[in-house]
Amino acid sequence: MFWLTAGALILASGVALFLGLWRGRDLVSAEPRSDVAVYRDQLAEVARDAARGVIAPDEAERLRIEISRRLLEAHKPGTTARLGRGPGLGLTLVLVAALLGGAVWVYAGWLGAPGYPDMPLSARIAAAESARATRKGQAEMEAAQPALPAPPAADAEFMALMDKLRAAVTARPDDVRGLDLLAQNEARLGRYPAAWAAQAALIKAKGEAATAEDYAVQAEMMIYATGGYVSPEAEAALKEALIRDRMNGSARFYSGLMLLQNGRPDLAFPIWQALLETSPPDAPWVAPIRQDIEQVAQLAGVRYQLPDGLKGPDAAAMQAAAGMEAGDRQAMIAGMVEQLNERLAAEGGSVEEWARLITSLGVLGQTDRARAIYAEAQGKFAGRADDLAALRAAADQAGVAP
Repeated sequence: MFWLTAGALILASGVALFLGLWRGRDLVSAEPRSDVAVYRDQLAEVARDAARGVIAPDEAERLRIEISRRLLEAHKPGTTARLGRGPGLGLTLVLVAALLGGAVWVYAGWLGAPGYPDMPLSARIAAAESARATRKGQAEMEAAQPALPAPPAADAEFMALMDKLRAAVTARPDDVRGLDLLAQNEARLGRYPAAWAAQAALIKAKGEAATAEDYAVQAEMMIYATGGYVSPEAEAALKEALIRDRMNGSARFYSGLMLLQNGRPDLAFPIWQALLETSPPDAPWVAPIRQDIEQVAQLAGVRYQLPDGLKGPDAAAMQAAAGMEAGDRQAMIAGMVEQLNERLAAEGGSVEEWARLITSLGVLGQTDRARAIYAEAQGKFAGRADDLAALRAAADQAGVAP
């Protein structure tokens, strides 16, 4: 059906081009020049002026003679209008064939994707979710990693201490302090599979006392062990971190990365945008987000341009926030969200700002407000499919989408 439609359009375009190029063949208009009508009108006007006494009789006679002479001149043969001459038949056919052939070549070899099946949004989302559900696990991806170069030779005394630490942890698997030291030092040596295994044992030993940061560190070690791939097991650790602290920056960053790896930039973008605009400038995830977020936005179908500086408080305020207690930092972020909410209520704003407000309220755990803002924003951007899709992605991230 595609090629039939394309062929019909090419044929119609070719006929239009051919007729437009080949029609000028010494065409001669069959109608007298329009000057004749002008001269006739002038004669009538002179007669009217003479009858009213506006001009003298001798002047009227002189004008009639002059206008009559011009009228006769306009009636002479050869004074008909000539139109432009077009190219010959051969050149016309060559030009049409070159234009149409060039258009087909550009589509087939450069811009187009002939034979590519239709992929509506619903099908792409379904394919992405299917791929995510069946992706490779942690062990398989670790086994597929190339051998890492040996780290610089460590101090013999340090390696001896590491051997003792491993033996001590083996003998006392519930030793929280020993497990913590083992996980950190295995990571420093680049032994990430051993590091995340020790971190997992640490979380198990802590039990209910395990923190969001404990889970986030485990997920990060697992991701390092697979060369940057977020496995289902690492995703589970990220979820545990976010259950305990929805503001954990590391877990939010890697959650966005996981969604990108699984074909969901529409869900990754609002996570990274909110994280970028509420993080201290020196946070470790800020630089990679700033590097990639515009491309992520483009893949998500969102109009977004990275600002020169981070929105929200200035750099000094964000630096100060980095040293705050968790409760104080969350209070500061809540204040930023309130300022955004008040400005949007009073002045309105872009769809990106509405999406950021929805996501931020979800991060703060204010799901009822996020749901109400989402409903309000849908009314403001009704009929604009791209904007509604961006809002839906933010609502999904906030957990308030119907």
